[in-house]
Amino acid sequence: MSTARAREIAASLDLRALPADFYANPYPVYAWLREHEPVRCMPDGSYFLTRYADIVAVYRDALTFSSDKKVEFTPKYGAGSPLLAHHTTSLVFNDPPLHTRVRKLIMGALTRRAIADMEPGLITLVDGLLDAMETKGGGDLIEDFASAIPVEIIGNLLGVPHTERGPLRDWSLAILGALEPKLTPEQEALGNRSVTEFTTYLKTLVTERRQHPGDPEHDVLTRLIQGEDAGQGLSETELLQNCVFILNAGHETTTNLIGNALVALQEWPDAKAELLSKVELLGQNGHGLEADLTFEIDEFLRFESSNQLSNRRAVKACTVGGLDLPEGTLLTLCIGAANRDPAQFNQPEQLDLARENNRHLAFGFGIHQCAGLSLARLEGRIAVGRFLQRFPNYVLSAAPTRGGRARFRGFLKAPFLIA
Repeated sequence: MSTARAREIAASLDLRALPADFYANPYPVYAWLREHEPVRCMPDGSYFLTRYADIVAVYRDALTFSSDKKVEFTPKYGAGSPLLAHHTTSLVFNDPPLHTRVRKLIMGALTRRAIADMEPGLITLVDGLLDAMETKGGGDLIEDFASAIPVEIIGNLLGVPHTERGPLRDWSLAILGALEPKLTPEQEALGNRSVTEFTTYLKTLVTERRQHPGDPEHDVLTRLIQGEDAGQGLSETELLQNCVFILNAGHETTTNLIGNALVALQEWPDAKAELLSKVELLGQNGHGLEADLTFEIDEFLRFESSNQLSNRRAVKACTVGGLDLPEGTLLTLCIGAANRDPAQFNQPEQLDLARENNRHLAFGFGIHQCAGLSLARLEGRIAVGRFLQRFPNYVLSAAPTRGGRARFRGFLKAPFLIA
């Protein structure tokens, strides 16, 4: 995208009416805004933030900047709608004390030991997917690989039987799709139906788990049902909607991480060559790939953040980026722009897989930092590392298809061949 075109899009930027070339590559637009109008008043009266320092300052101040979305989502989804019930009850769109209570319960089942215990099963899963693609001589990076991994992992966390996991991905895509700034009637209907179908299914699963509890050290659903101690239990609505949230939070973002990484390596051949050399060396030395690709996975997360946008509401008058804002101001925090801010990252438009001190915001920051970040990193390391080890010469056989979303950046399809 040319500078002139980036300036043209930025001049009339409206998240509810974005052009196709923005979805293809929003970063020149973000760069123009970051330099010329880092706290941008949008057509709907909200403000769009693109500087790393401003966004971190908002993340830090949870008392001034609320994550509660009832004010925004009630007119968007309609009172009494399934989408409103879900998105105003889930962990990510709430403030303490509900946020604190739910996060504490989830984190109790995502300890370092619990995540380490998932590694052997994750390796088996990834190797099985690689075997299937090798038999076919290729496949699709998203449909046959990236999307299959987190669905299985989250299914395991919630104890969803393997035979009942078929609808999970479609439910997740529909519910998250309804978070886009512009919501079509079709998206709204599909999102509401998906929340209803998923929560109806979960009621049956919860009933079964109440009768036959799992190990709360590994089974998130059992942990949420039992509560950590007296008085910490969740209401039925809180329980069901946060199970939906766990799937959504762990699914599309991790799918995007893996897919974005493997596509980016096709676009950055020097980076791919360096990473392949490292993977080969690690294999020869007998070191686990999973423990030694941390810098690389974090750079993929910075360079193409799976989640590009976050939101806050000012509960009192405040100052952001030198601009005084009144109580009630709605803010969009552009994670994708912050992660390419030259004030924070050296040569931010460069994919640098050896980047150190990579304080990216792909997992958010502060009290709402992603509870599953260690699990997401493990999934990324195993998936990308073992894929490259098995298929070092893979090539895309057609142009990948973007998801067409402003909030979640990833691909719907990315067909490839094993060269």
